[in-house]
Amino acid sequence: MILKTERIAQLLETKDQANDPLVITPSPDLATLRQKGAASVDLRLGCWFAALRQTRASLLDIREAGPTMPGENILTKMHYVRFGDKFVLHPHSFVLGVTLEWLRLPGNLAGYVTSKSSWGRRGLIIATATGVHPGFTGCLTLELSNVGEIPVALYPSMEICQFFIHKVDSISDYVDQSPLAGRRKPFMGGISFDKIAKSLSTPS
Repeated sequence: MILKTERIAQLLETKDQANDPLVITPSPDLATLRQKGAASVDLRLGCWFAALRQTRASLLDIREAGPTMPGENILTKMHYVRFGDKFVLHPHSFVLGVTLEWLRLPGNLAGYVTSKSSWGRRGLIIATATGVHPGFTGCLTLELSNVGEIPVALYPSMEICQFFIHKVDSISDYVDQSPLAGRRKPFMGGISFDKIAKSLSTPS
């Protein structure tokens, strides 16, 4: 069951009394959240961007996973953009961003992230790894692509995506320990190239 914003506001309001709270910080304005009557929380864009850069690698081949696979420090260049400044995403370009908000999900809730349609109609696609597990803590990495023909200015603190929260069928004590958890900067990792390559070599 997806939670409506009124219920989300209640959970955020009572977090100090809960043993396993839902946390979104900085917290959204709870009065505005209640008035929306919707079923999602708008999240804002943070200050860190990780842009892909040219490397000497001619091909990224998961079958060749191992010491020769370029690492994140080779594939990306980190940019910090101050509030009031902008990061320009050019047509047919891709960058990793991050949410301004830090999230914590309790054991009985999960979530997923979607693009805002107002941005999608202008060519900006937020194709995030959408699923957020119970027990997750951290800022969400966003995969931002400009598929349009006009450069797009991205400003820290602008509303960038929607976060839906739903109940899970049982309370979990699972704590998300993936490389994506607990981070405040965009992160390319989280994919087991070795596991994918093995699955390709041993078809069922």
